[in-house]
Amino acid sequence: MEVTCKHCGATLRIPDDRVPKEQVISARCSRCREKIEIDTRAKSGKERRGSSFQEPSSASVASKRDQPDAEDEVLEYYEEGVRLALVMGDTEEQRDKIEKHLDAMGFRCVLVDETRKGIGKMRLHHFDLVILPEDLGGVPLDQSPIIHFLNHLSMSVRRQMFVVIVGENFRTMDEMMAFSLSVDLVVNTKDLGRLSMVAQRALAQHERFYKVFMEIYREMGKA
Repeated sequence: MEVTCKHCGATLRIPDDRVPKEQVISARCSRCREKIEIDTRAKSGKERRGSSFQEPSSASVASKRDQPDAEDEVLEYYEEGVRLALVMGDTEEQRDKIEKHLDAMGFRCVLVDETRKGIGKMRLHHFDLVILPEDLGGVPLDQSPIIHFLNHLSMSVRRQMFVVIVGENFRTMDEMMAFSLSVDLVVNTKDLGRLSMVAQRALAQHERFYKVFMEIYREMGKA
């Protein structure tokens, strides 16, 4: 479905399967950050022929106002074509440092500080890039719920994501280490100051590889 923000006019494309049915919900515009009310309840014939966005009734707005205004209860939707990066980390300083580099690369960053939130975001959105520390929440990688979640995604979904792990025990761009961890890039914490350069180089290699990979699949009639 398409929703137009009444505050700034941005058009948001929202996957139908990610929108709760028969409810009045709140989303946050990715451009102006204002809240948008979306009514997904069944409409009459006349309403169905009109816009896909319906202003909520005063009664529904009143009922929403009676609910707690928790940030994580507001759905986030982003404009079509925006490259999203999920940045996970235990410290705000590290997340902010990573965000500056990814902003410069043209990514829209979503910052989270715990595993539960990270998995929740990935269930709702497609992220082009995911970056996390080797011990998020004090949990080692071989027990990480995030890694477990990523490893159980379908290949068609997983190959569209570029996953980066940051840690003190890695050699930056160690391809064998990245392969053993089933991720796309490992970066030593000391090299975060040049993350944009390292990530751009690795992303370019990743894109070249999968371009050839998909061409071979098409020739074999599997894509």
